Amino acid sequence: MKPAICLLSGGLDSATTLAYARREGFASYALSFDYGQRHRIELEAARRVADALGAAQHRTLRIDLRAFGGSALTADLEVPKDTTTEGIPITYVPARNTVFLSFALAWAEVLSASDIFIGVNAIDYSGYPDCRPEFIEAFERMANLATKAGVEGRTNIRIHTPLIRLTKREIIELARDLDVDLRLTHSCYDPDSAGRPCGRCDSCRLRLKGFADAGLKDPLEYA
Repeated sequence: MKPAICLLSGGLDSATTLAYARREGFASYALSFDYGQRHRIELEAARRVADALGAAQHRTLRIDLRAFGGSALTADLEVPKDTTTEGIPITYVPARNTVFLSFALAWAEVLSASDIFIGVNAIDYSGYPDCRPEFIEAFERMANLATKAGVEGRTNIRIHTPLIRLTKREIIELARDLDVDLRLTHSCYDPDSAGRPCGRCDSCRLRLKGFADAGLKDPLEYA
């Protein structure tokens, strides 16, 4: 089995992506980040998902994006509830996927891995600029210019985005087909003190709509 780095937040999309990589025959090295996010409970979900899906390794790196703030997830700003945001929402974390993919690229080079999986989506999503196909394509080109292995021709980095063209309903259906236990996942940006999802933030609303469109009930208990 070829090694692959899989970015794993603990959410629905990243869990489905990890299961997809396993189905495609990769030995998955799951990578999560404690970046100062207000919903750190997602890291517990990431650990559960990595264990359940048989990741070859699971590492959680600590980086402090609260040092910059600029997002409702990394600063003392209120997470929007029950609203539809025009433009890029305040829950966007500046350069987050660029930072995450850079760390994934470093680990991939150490492992002599050519494949990185990330669960970005450009259909039912919050409008984040670093979830678009154009960004992924640009990062992939850069990755093959920026590494020793790429310059020496020993590897050709490929960024896999199996969910990028799927609706949330289709992602949930794929997760079901891949036997992902969605009770293990966490998607909420602003859970309560007991860790229950709010059901009202943008991420919760997208998740709940996906389940409704699929004719299924979300197994999570909402506040």
